[in-house]
Amino acid sequence: MASAGSRVRKAVIPAAGLGTRFLPLTKAQPKEMLPIVDKPMIQYVVEEAVAAGIEEVILVTGPKKRAIQDHFARDESLAAHLREKNRHHVLDELDSLLSAVSIRYVLQERPEGLGHAILCARQAVDGEPFAVMLGDDVFVSEVPVIRQIMDVFASTQHSVMSVQHVDRSQVGRYGILDSEPVGPGLHRMKRIVEKPEPKDAPSSLAAFGRYVFTPELFDCLQRTQPGKNDEIQLSDGVNLLLDEQPVFGAEFQGRRFDAGDKFGLLVANIEFALNRDDFREPLQAFLSQLRLDAPRAEPRARRGRI
Repeated sequence: MASAGSRVRKAVIPAAGLGTRFLPLTKAQPKEMLPIVDKPMIQYVVEEAVAAGIEEVILVTGPKKRAIQDHFARDESLAAHLREKNRHHVLDELDSLLSAVSIRYVLQERPEGLGHAILCARQAVDGEPFAVMLGDDVFVSEVPVIRQIMDVFASTQHSVMSVQHVDRSQVGRYGILDSEPVGPGLHRMKRIVEKPEPKDAPSSLAAFGRYVFTPELFDCLQRTQPGKNDEIQLSDGVNLLLDEQPVFGAEFQGRRFDAGDKFGLLVANIEFALNRDDFREPLQAFLSQLRLDAPRAEPRARRGRI
């Protein structure tokens, strides 16, 4: 259990997965670098961490994820070129972000599951309570979702998972809570069931990609045996933690976009663009002109030399 007054300063962002759902697009680039309008999805996650008051971001990456480090590194030659063209302002937002947070990298050499990716950050976390923010979950909210979860942790001093109710037909896509309500929007967990069949689900309360954990989670993940796909699952580690201390589910205010799913990423791009002054009107005009009932021919691949 965290000591009284413990403050969450660090956030672990697992970004080491292979991104196979996006192949062939992700064969040579990390899934987390796929764009939502004009920024990679992972930048939105880091921005949320900074807005919530996180001081250090620990990015868990894989062997083929160099592009993530390149994105969050300052490029003086590019900056000089942009200054020369009087376009230096295009990187102001990213430069401001890099000035506001410390970013360090931890390597997960092989894809051994979300639980293992978090375990790789143990030394960097160094015994503190810490946030976990999944790199392909993007949220829109008045108060950053991870800040909402950090506030619940501040009052309980126990691990907290962000949760929302989902349609019963969708429970097989998520970790589902078996829990009891202990306050408005707050649930004390008994266990979490990973992707159950609807008939077997203990509730419709699903865990999403924002968490705060006490450091004891690392011992539990260390003891967790590989499960589905021979991977160490976060949900199995959480169930071990529940044997030792309380864990809560907190309903958050906001909207989640599953940017790790093709359709979810498409929806995120449309909605984020509609919220931009420079895209709203032309995009609305384009969408209003679409005849959704009209048959559309598949574009044919061009043959011959390029």
